[in-house]
Amino acid sequence: VIFKRPFQPKPCYEVRRSFVISHYTKMWLHVKKDWSDHALWWEKKKTWLLKTHWTLDKYGIQADAKLQFTPQHKLLRLQLPNMKYVKVKVNFSDRVFKAVSDICKTFNIRHPEELSLLRKPRDPSKKKKKKLDDQCEDEAFELEGPLITPGSGTDILYIGPVKGNIYSSPGLYSKTMTPTYDAHDGSPLSPTSAWFGDSALSEGNPGILAVSQPVTSPESLAKMYKPQALLDKAKINQGWLDSSRSLMEQEVKENEALLLRFKYYSFFDLNPKYDAIRINQLYEQSKWAILLEEIECTEEEMMMFAALQYHINKLSIMSSENHLNNSDKEVDEVDAALSDLEITLEGGKTSTILGDITSIPELADYIKVFKPKKLTLKGYKPYWCTFKDTSISCYKSKEEANGTPAHQMNLRGCEVTPDVNISGQKFNIKLLIPVAEGMNEIWLRCDNERQYASWMAACRLASKGKTMADSSYSMEVQNILSFLKMQHLNPDPQLIPEQITTDINPECLVSPRYLKKYKNKQVGAGRLAPGYVRDLITARILEAHQNVAQMSLIEAKMRFIQAWQSLPEFGITHFIARFQGGKKEELIGIAYNRLIRMDASTGDAVKTWRFSNMKQWNVNWEIKMVTVEFADDVRVSFICTEVDCKVVHEFIGGYIFLSTRAKDQNESLDEEMFYKLTSGWV
Repeated sequence: VIFKRPFQPKPCYEVRRSFVISHYTKMWLHVKKDWSDHALWWEKKKTWLLKTHWTLDKYGIQADAKLQFTPQHKLLRLQLPNMKYVKVKVNFSDRVFKAVSDICKTFNIRHPEELSLLRKPRDPSKKKKKKLDDQCEDEAFELEGPLITPGSGTDILYIGPVKGNIYSSPGLYSKTMTPTYDAHDGSPLSPTSAWFGDSALSEGNPGILAVSQPVTSPESLAKMYKPQALLDKAKINQGWLDSSRSLMEQEVKENEALLLRFKYYSFFDLNPKYDAIRINQLYEQSKWAILLEEIECTEEEMMMFAALQYHINKLSIMSSENHLNNSDKEVDEVDAALSDLEITLEGGKTSTILGDITSIPELADYIKVFKPKKLTLKGYKPYWCTFKDTSISCYKSKEEANGTPAHQMNLRGCEVTPDVNISGQKFNIKLLIPVAEGMNEIWLRCDNERQYASWMAACRLASKGKTMADSSYSMEVQNILSFLKMQHLNPDPQLIPEQITTDINPECLVSPRYLKKYKNKQVGAGRLAPGYVRDLITARILEAHQNVAQMSLIEAKMRFIQAWQSLPEFGITHFIARFQGGKKEELIGIAYNRLIRMDASTGDAVKTWRFSNMKQWNVNWEIKMVTVEFADDVRVSFICTEVDCKVVHEFIGGYIFLSTRAKDQNESLDEEMFYKLTSGWV
């Protein structure tokens, strides 16, 4: 729509620039249609004219300005973390942060501040395909269902033949609500009217998004883009949308495919009672991160992840069948709410007795210590080590423990990396301790799992500035022991029943790199019998499955997520950067609690800075430089070479925002605080 002012205006048709913008919509009022969702879009300035009380002069609109009168809600093809597509109506005039909040409310995903929208990465190794071929490839993963309008409980349309159903609800969740999902298997509880009221969706299954979707075939997995190096992973992060700008402002088109992903790796208050959909989508994102090799893991860990996938796939099928057979089961919501209130008032049963809260626990044992140096052939040397507060002191013998230590290390702010091989009985802890000239590398070798779990948990807490007196220490030890136990192999393979091997497709449970690795091993050993490699991997998966076979569905998903969080590379978002004073490109890694300067070729940490020591950060928008100031006059400046510095700025501010969350806060989000920390001055 082009509004033009005549060169010689006459009173009968003069358009005064002092008119309110909303007056222009009167020319469409004679059309019998609801125009309330329409607004004016200024293409040249990439701006929505939403302040209808403003004049054209105030917006700076001239006579030749071209304005588009268009709906604010438009279709968007959204790929969920489970790689399935759903068509959603999204408000293209809202900021992305608000649009994602509405989408998550529709899907009943709590804490939408952890998610955002990402542009689909392109595989640079493949030639450009025709647009039609790309659409066909996408439709192979499409879940057709209702057309969902976030923020609206009634505007639901159906598209095409329904192959599967994606159901929505108004997002009725709070801390005091009755659990709507079975905490044991994650299946939705009846009556569904608690979620959907009188909506037509109350007749269906609202838990489809809480059901795991197995990988359909090895071919579909092979077609997906897999980053080959750290630089490829860093380039994926170029696609994050700006949370403080609208979709139209960022040139997102109607019917464009975007990825809904967990952007910040800080998952708050995961509760199986209310978060079955959130937990399942988080499990799906972690599963695909393993299969697409976006995060490194050992061979034993890969088999553990494969066993958990196999177990979850089996229980998902059984849970769906049982839910269909018991769809008429009713739950008295009042009784359930009273039971929850009774448990809350009485308090849970505690099996542990509080110790002396005035003393801080300590560790003391013989630990093998190794300090790598150039051109050194020395190995690990045993020391009597004591762990007090956040420091480790090393003595040559137990008798010298009252004297001066041979070595002393303060682990506050250090990087802690596990190096474990269960079959080889290797339990190593790699420490990168910050010093003035960089990072000091120290290796600790433990003798057994129990010793490793105790010292590893203490090192992780010390790196965050916490001691073993923290309430999370014992839980951290148990999580590490549980993680190690799941990697154990069954000593007697004959106990594995042969009849269940037929329903395993190992090519869909492990990453292509490990499949290739196994094939190369067998070729080198001269074993080329058809199906030999497949049977071998299946046997390994079934051995690992014995450690998780007794888990419930929701427990298996939570264990998978926890195991994913235990991987050394978890939660680090990489960007290509050039540091001030540096001559080559490096990587800047951003985690929930720290910044990491990394070597671009090896991925090794060069220096680490904790957010707890950060005083402020600034962005020079003219030269695109990010400057972070820490305590003790430490100043870090870098320029992002492959991505807008606004993305990095938003990650830092986003993690600071997430660190302010508390369980006693209201469920509502403080959007203004998020924008203050992340939007900046552009």
